[in-house]
Amino acid sequence: MKIIETTIPEVCIIEPSVFGDERGFFFESYNEKVFMEHIKETSGLDLNFVQDNHSRSSKNVLRGLHYQIKQAQGKLVRVVSGEVLDIAVDMRKSSPTFGKWVGENLSAENKKMFWVPPGFAHGFVVLSESADFLYKTTDYYAPEHERTLAWDEASLDIDWQLNGETPTLSEKDKIGKSLDECETYA
Repeated sequence: MKIIETTIPEVCIIEPSVFGDERGFFFESYNEKVFMEHIKETSGLDLNFVQDNHSRSSKNVLRGLHYQIKQAQGKLVRVVSGEVLDIAVDMRKSSPTFGKWVGENLSAENKKMFWVPPGFAHGFVVLSESADFLYKTTDYYAPEHERTLAWDEASLDIDWQLNGETPTLSEKDKIGKSLDECETYA
């Protein structure tokens, strides 16, 4: 398992070592010891995963950018069918990378995982005909604390790789707030 740092030090990409032959493949998709040692070293956080989620979405479905202002969730995400562009936006006002984002293409083929720490908004768009998206969270879903940063926030200038197509959005994602209007973390 290889952990790759991004331009935002707390966000990382995890590339598994995949062993394959004519029968198929095997890889270790999660190793708590390796992952937690890296998180402790890079951010000083001591975390536990408490919930696993699975979503399936069609091409051009865009979910996000979501975060919980209380009960902030860290998310370890991966795709087991299809391909998505996954995005993390720093919502920590005191951070030198506040309002910056990083993204990574995740697919069943590349088997990468993406770590989105607590304090970040998270979203993804489906690039394939459909995608199955799995993620572990460090806190429970709390809809009363969920907030939505506008997916098309001009100051972020995210290239969602939609190639001119209009994304399919939920009602809450259609009314996401600008970065200036959003509640943020300290």
